[in-house]
Amino acid sequence: MACALGPDPRGAGGGHERPSWDNRLQYVLSCIGFAVGLGNIWRFPYLCQTYGGGAFLIPYLIALVLEGIPLFHIELAIGQHLRTGSVGVWKAVSPYLGGVGLGCLTVSFLVSLYYNTVLTWVLWYFLNSFQNPLPWGSCPLDLNRTGFEAECQASSPVSYFWYRRTLNITADISDSGSIQWRLLACLAASWAVVYLCVIRGIESTGKAIYFTALFPYLVLTIFLIRGLSLPGAVKGLTYLFTPDVRILQSPRVWLDAATQIFFSLSLAFGGHIAFASYNPHRNNCEKDAVIISLVNSLTSLYASIAMFSVLGFKAANDHGRCLDRNILRLINAFELPDQSVNRDDYAAVLTHLNATQPERVARLCLETCRLEDFLDKSASGTGLAFIIFTEAILHMPGAPGWAVLFFGMLFTLGLSSMFGNMESIITPLLDMGVTHRFIPKEVLTGLACLVCFLSAICFTLQSGNYWLEIFDNYAAPLNLMVFAFFEVVGVAYVYGVQRFSDDVESMTGRRPGLYWQVTWKVVSPLLLLTIFVAYVATLARTPLSYKAWDAQYVRPLGGLARPFPSAALRDPVGRLCRDPRPPELQHQS
Repeated sequence: MACALGPDPRGAGGGHERPSWDNRLQYVLSCIGFAVGLGNIWRFPYLCQTYGGGAFLIPYLIALVLEGIPLFHIELAIGQHLRTGSVGVWKAVSPYLGGVGLGCLTVSFLVSLYYNTVLTWVLWYFLNSFQNPLPWGSCPLDLNRTGFEAECQASSPVSYFWYRRTLNITADISDSGSIQWRLLACLAASWAVVYLCVIRGIESTGKAIYFTALFPYLVLTIFLIRGLSLPGAVKGLTYLFTPDVRILQSPRVWLDAATQIFFSLSLAFGGHIAFASYNPHRNNCEKDAVIISLVNSLTSLYASIAMFSVLGFKAANDHGRCLDRNILRLINAFELPDQSVNRDDYAAVLTHLNATQPERVARLCLETCRLEDFLDKSASGTGLAFIIFTEAILHMPGAPGWAVLFFGMLFTLGLSSMFGNMESIITPLLDMGVTHRFIPKEVLTGLACLVCFLSAICFTLQSGNYWLEIFDNYAAPLNLMVFAFFEVVGVAYVYGVQRFSDDVESMTGRRPGLYWQVTWKVVSPLLLLTIFVAYVATLARTPLSYKAWDAQYVRPLGGLARPFPSAALRDPVGRLCRDPRPPELQHQS
């Protein structure tokens, strides 16, 4: 059985006084910045739309109360009490749990590699946004300058800019391709920005966090105000939040809600433990856990409203253009006067022609123009950020300005999350004394950033997006669930709930009530174990695959005149399964 530690081990043994936050706001904003990341923008809205709109909030809130907040409280309280990073914390709880701290450090390192690569792509788009017109607004000319690039015409300008101009992606993961030097330069710039912000730990990130944590809320508010003034915004929000309670019968909804809470709060990374270790002993960690968790969830909801108000406008715009194409075909085929049919009259005119001349109408191969179909064309992850929403921006007046705001917001969101990731790495290293006490923290931080940069160069290869997707799907999720399970079990059954409650009472002046003790001892461990088993079962039933962009597979989508390249789903041995949808419209099963 372990004993509780009081002062910081590094401070006691190494002659260094542990730094502290300038004020409580810096700490709260840092935790919010670490928790509120890209997933709040591009994953939660997709899950909410996919799983029954407002009905998804039911399992989401249940998971927040029974899993998210109790685990978050554990990390903040134990970091604040023991005043050390993740490795030192779990060694103090029990020597047998030291591997949990090392695992948290390792996962934070792996996640930092590909998370900052996403910021590299965001930076590339941000720099390209200072052009009018935007470079993803139209197809480039071919080599002969007599027409447009065939691959772009077969897909769309936004897809072409993402897959060819940005990633220059290969058709298969086995073809590594070459390093894309423009992405390498952006990767170096991204890591340089991270280093300058974390150079002195919380002393420097505490200053930067005021901007990186608050600027995204300003941009989301601007997008929300502008989005609500656009035609189709209300339809987008109605479609997003219309509840379908029948979908709650699916176990996958509950699994995704629980995992979304888990990853959205950045649990088991060690970053929150590191941040809390710089708090004064008497800080109210219970209050912080509740406030930060609620702010994170409300931010997801707020971002969903802002995003889908704009996506509703895009869907209405695409729906209108679909009707215009059909109207033009009707006018040409039946020799109707120009301007004789408008969008409002289209349905009535088509019904009349179908009743009187059905064979002629059938030969026109008219497109099916349903607003719901266009609202359904959503995606999560890079598909939402770099394709769906990027295309929506094209339709907005002053598109370059909106693109600058959007990608600037994504960069600051990711940057504040990187602060937590780097603290998850650097704080345990400092606490373990891996460097001589005369070596400045700036040198260790620089070495950590340099190692991360060199390790992430593989993601700038032409096949880098494939490897990043594999890292994202398999490197962190299962490991984090295991670490979180051992965290809550270690506190509840190794350290002991009663002793832990004594520690919390000494810090907050109030003993944890029945809710906290029941969730720590029973509900949260069982829920984490259930999530782990369900997640493993889902992986076992799902063939290992990745989405590939292969320009040679071109197939028209539905009745569209313009064909879309299909995506190739390849397993590790290269077997090809064709999916007729474009990659940005595919969803992970």
